[in-house]
Amino acid sequence: MDSTWSVLTALAFGIFLGAAFMIVLHMAERRGSSAAKVVAPTIPDGVDQVLDVLESAGVVLDPSNNVLRASPGALAMGLVRQQSLVHPELLELAASVRRGGEPLVDEVTLARGPFGDSTLRLHVRVARLGTRFVLLLAEDRTEAHRLDEVRRDFVANISHELKTPIASVSLLAEALDQAADEPEQVRRFAGRLSVEATRLAHITSEVIELSRLQARDALRPDRLVRVDQVIAAAVDQNRVVAGGKQVEVAVRASTKAEVYGDKALLIVAVHNLIANAIAYSNPGGRVGVGAKVDGDVVEIAVTDQGIGIDADELERVFERFYRVDQARSRNTGGSGLGLSIVKHTVQNHGGDVRVWSQPGRGSTFMIRLPRAEAAIEPGSDDGRETDSTERGDRT
Repeated sequence: MDSTWSVLTALAFGIFLGAAFMIVLHMAERRGSSAAKVVAPTIPDGVDQVLDVLESAGVVLDPSNNVLRASPGALAMGLVRQQSLVHPELLELAASVRRGGEPLVDEVTLARGPFGDSTLRLHVRVARLGTRFVLLLAEDRTEAHRLDEVRRDFVANISHELKTPIASVSLLAEALDQAADEPEQVRRFAGRLSVEATRLAHITSEVIELSRLQARDALRPDRLVRVDQVIAAAVDQNRVVAGGKQVEVAVRASTKAEVYGDKALLIVAVHNLIANAIAYSNPGGRVGVGAKVDGDVVEIAVTDQGIGIDADELERVFERFYRVDQARSRNTGGSGLGLSIVKHTVQNHGGDVRVWSQPGRGSTFMIRLPRAEAAIEPGSDDGRETDSTERGDRT
């Protein structure tokens, strides 16, 4: 009997201990879940969907500055790596919001990547998201700031360039007034006044042309233009100047190729390259103008035997108002806008322009344009026969 009671007592005690242990485990589990929710509360509904459709950068940070969510824009800008914000400037903005609790808006300049000096200009908004998270939104303003700087530089440059001919016209007008009784002096001053007025008109014309090229509707891309005709017209416009300077202009262009675009603008672009080649050539020199077709690309090259361009200046020759030889450019009436017009014209036609040069031995400028596709005639085998025939005729 005593043995039976001992067994029952031991069994009851074991059940009690097991139940107590299970209760302790359950309570511990509940406390752990509560602690986990406190440490990592749930991100509010809808945030993920909003971040997925954002074109700008969006990032959600936890209290330890770990990135819990990031939009595709944030990843593309390189703001997030290994679930962390890369730039300490952004981390400081998040910390300021946590301390003050109020939303923050700021403009920041950040390194674009680990290499080079390129930067990003971002318009950043930072605010609390719930009780523990921080939401950071960044809009890329880099291009807007660049265009604003270009505009300021352009205004400053054009003001400087116009100042000289305007001052000259004013002084010559005063000189004419004072020399009214001296016919010889009047003729001399009048001739000089005509030169300065022509230069002023030339600069104004090129500024207008450059502005038109930068407009969205600068081209009619549905017009077919014969490349050989463009080159012939541009060469003819420079014949008199070349003859006066005793510079031979040799032409080799019989491609029969066509491109889509604006014939007048293309003539201006090629004209500017030829005019530059003549201006920077020595008397008795030679300028070569040629064109060829390379697959789906039409290449127009202008080569001179002039003063050439230093290697450190090659990247700047297409800048507005930049001159390789300041004295020679001013003597020939150059505005420094010719190559900028070439660059914008070619880019608007879907092409590019390149330059090779060696000081003292001359330069070569090459325009590359996409060749116009041949029309597909009805009844042909999807245009294959017509296309090959057209290409055979044009080469």
